[in-house]
Amino acid sequence: MATGGIRILIADDNSTDRMVLSRIVRNQGHEVVEASNGLEAVAAFEQERPAMVLMDVMMPEMDGREAARQIKRLAGEELVPLIFLTSLTDAQSLADCLESGGDDFLSKPYNSVILQAKIKSFSRMRDMHQTLQQQRDTIASNNEHLLHEQHVAKAVFDNVAHAGCLSASNIRYTLSPLSIFNGDVLLAARKPGGGMHVLLGDFTGHGLPAAIGAMPMAEIFYGMTAKGFALHDILREINLKLKAILPVGFFCCAAVVDLSFERHSASIWMGGVPDCVLLRANGAERQVLKSSNLPLGVLSNEQFNDAMEEYPLELGDRLLMWSDGILEARNREGEMFGEQRLTEVFDRSTHVDEIFDSIHAALDQFLSGCERDDDTTLLELRMAEESSLEAYLPDLQAGPMAGPLGWHMVYRMEADTLRHFNPLPLLMHVIMEVPGLRIMGGELHTVMAELFSNAFEHGVLGLDSSLKTSPQGFMEYYRRREQQLQQLTEGFVEVRMRHEGDGHSGRLILEVEDSGPGFDYQSVRQNRTADGASQRQYSGRGIPLLRQICQRLNYLGKGNRVEAIIDWPQSQQRGSEHE
Repeated sequence: MATGGIRILIADDNSTDRMVLSRIVRNQGHEVVEASNGLEAVAAFEQERPAMVLMDVMMPEMDGREAARQIKRLAGEELVPLIFLTSLTDAQSLADCLESGGDDFLSKPYNSVILQAKIKSFSRMRDMHQTLQQQRDTIASNNEHLLHEQHVAKAVFDNVAHAGCLSASNIRYTLSPLSIFNGDVLLAARKPGGGMHVLLGDFTGHGLPAAIGAMPMAEIFYGMTAKGFALHDILREINLKLKAILPVGFFCCAAVVDLSFERHSASIWMGGVPDCVLLRANGAERQVLKSSNLPLGVLSNEQFNDAMEEYPLELGDRLLMWSDGILEARNREGEMFGEQRLTEVFDRSTHVDEIFDSIHAALDQFLSGCERDDDTTLLELRMAEESSLEAYLPDLQAGPMAGPLGWHMVYRMEADTLRHFNPLPLLMHVIMEVPGLRIMGGELHTVMAELFSNAFEHGVLGLDSSLKTSPQGFMEYYRRREQQLQQLTEGFVEVRMRHEGDGHSGRLILEVEDSGPGFDYQSVRQNRTADGASQRQYSGRGIPLLRQICQRLNYLGKGNRVEAIIDWPQSQQRGSEHE
């Protein structure tokens, strides 16, 4: 077969016509397979698999139309152009030929120029079809591979994002992802000291791009909760992380709850989420809680407000929260479900136990089988006796003697390390290995952060905390901090930690020393109110804040060394300070 030629089946019961047509086709550089009737044509097609068929309509044994139907069936997805050879002229006969699988006609007597043009045209069409099939198969293979990877990734995502206590008996929830991944995220974890942290988040968009931020959020949430961090500290850490990793325009609307079974209260922070509803167990009171903060990942940590509102809860009281996917769900007419319909569900319900199911029933009825265009999440959080919940078993804590007991360590950071490295996570990780200290994780983080910040920013960098008395002062303070940091060539901060304990109680002694000139801590120590209570000062040395947490706080020498002593279980007597 000549280069560029194809194999063509010619089926005609007239030997003369078949010979003439075969000669024309061969002269054009193509290979010819001949058949004298429909049966032979079908058999020849099965055996030779020609690229094109020239088929006479009227033939013995099996006519051309039936042979065309069988050949097209044998060809399957492969494009095999079939040109009918006919002297028919009436429209219905020609239509019947096309209906049986024909792609074109060639009238007798044959014109070699027209025949050559038709063969070239259908050859190009066949090549294009083969290319499309190959591309389709490649896309299908890649899509199958991608779906497999997504399912594996989703399994990892679910293991991380849903690793907490969502199965607790005081929680009811539904997550309806629009795609494999969910832009809505729901996290719940028991606290080492009792109580529960819950977070409902709604990332910008949905699917994989929206779910990416949920991984670090979940790790921070569960990791810091397990180590005893306060929820406002966790919020700040999540906000800082999302601010750093999310592109501009992406953020996470969130509602977080610190549920205290002991105090029978819920402390709530809401940023950018729809209104939540607090329902009393008797059904007589319904309180709407509104968001008062921007979403997570929008503001810098200096601008971020972590203040939480506390609400008393009696047994059976519950908090209902939802993502905006419920309010913005659209029916076939394009109407949104909206706040009014949701309010009507609350108005119609006669008992608080019905609300959760009633919201779902109303939403399903409104949608009537319509496809949802956003992720939807609904959460019900109920106040209960902690004894009625499953026992809390913190990770890595097998008993009173688990973890290190008596130990000490020294960690010295020189200028080149201080310029690029934040030691707090490492130091807190060491401290949190002591099981008895995990319940105090938030307070210990505050102490360690304040001591290190003072030593580094005021001692090594020599910054003046009096700048931080106004928003403009804060900006100037951090501008100078960045400038001093870039120019830092000498100095050190040394942290010494010592722990003594027997597994049931213990004492942590933290000592931080810097290379700075120190400060007049005697005058700062006198900065008290008339009744002797410490003033709450969060700028400068922050001594009043530390005094509230530590059993003892000792500034030594010229003020560039400080010793903080923390006992566990926590003592009621705190705040002593010595030279």
